[in-house]
Amino acid sequence: MSQVKKAVIPAAGWGTRLLPATKAQPKEMLPVVDKPAIQYVIEEVVASGIDDIIIITGRWKRAIEDHFDRSLELERFLGSKGKTEELKELERISEMASIHYIYQSSQRGLADAIACARKHVEGGPFAVLLGDDIIVSKVPCTKQLIKIHERNGGATVVALERHKGADISHYGVIKGQKVADRTYRIEHMVEKPRPNKAPSQLAVMGRYILRPEIFDFIDDLEPGHGGELQITDALSKMAGTGVVYGYEFHGKRYDIGSKVGYVKATLELALARKDIGKEIRAHMKGLTGARKRV
Repeated sequence: MSQVKKAVIPAAGWGTRLLPATKAQPKEMLPVVDKPAIQYVIEEVVASGIDDIIIITGRWKRAIEDHFDRSLELERFLGSKGKTEELKELERISEMASIHYIYQSSQRGLADAIACARKHVEGGPFAVLLGDDIIVSKVPCTKQLIKIHERNGGATVVALERHKGADISHYGVIKGQKVADRTYRIEHMVEKPRPNKAPSQLAVMGRYILRPEIFDFIDDLEPGHGGELQITDALSKMAGTGVVYGYEFHGKRYDIGSKVGYVKATLELALARKDIGKEIRAHMKGLTGARKRV
């Protein structure tokens, strides 16, 4: 069984849910407190034991490359001013992983974006993390999935989160059988079903451990929901002929691709910070008190 040594981060989307903020900058580069959203995702990859990363990007997303590259002029400036902590942080960002960039020439869906990494993953299992999902957990979500992958003979594993009501229609949803704690063997998957047609409350989130056979299933795909090539459809076909597991991960997920999710992530991650959390919490209490008085 091969180890999971590479990660793919699709980041070529338009980010239309966050317009106009994303008109001139990638949604993955929007700051959540003091780090761009995609940095949280890459730090999860590295904390999971992977340091070879492929980002699927577009020509208008150069800011992602610039962020993870060296900035010699800025580093010299920080050094000259004695700002050693800031300098160390910039050096850490540029050195924490080997990052490669592949351009998706046209936007044909998540499955097509993943297929762009076919040559780079070199026939082994690989992780996929969506660039607009931040997951906070004691054990990195990707590491949790790797453990399930290894425990089940190197099988494909997807992250699951429970959703109820109309919210379920925003995700791919599984039908499956529970085989262990928080673990399901998937029989079938449906992309963005109507709430009354959803096969379960278990939705697929933005983390995957995929076997290389997924590319064969992507090759056979026809455009699905929204006229795009859906990874949900490829995984459903894979589950019909082999073994695909879902794991209800431990942790808190933030969808920073939506306005509400972005604000929640910024607020809650700020509150969790030792350096600014106390001040933010006091400010929130002040806002609550002012609202009550009004």
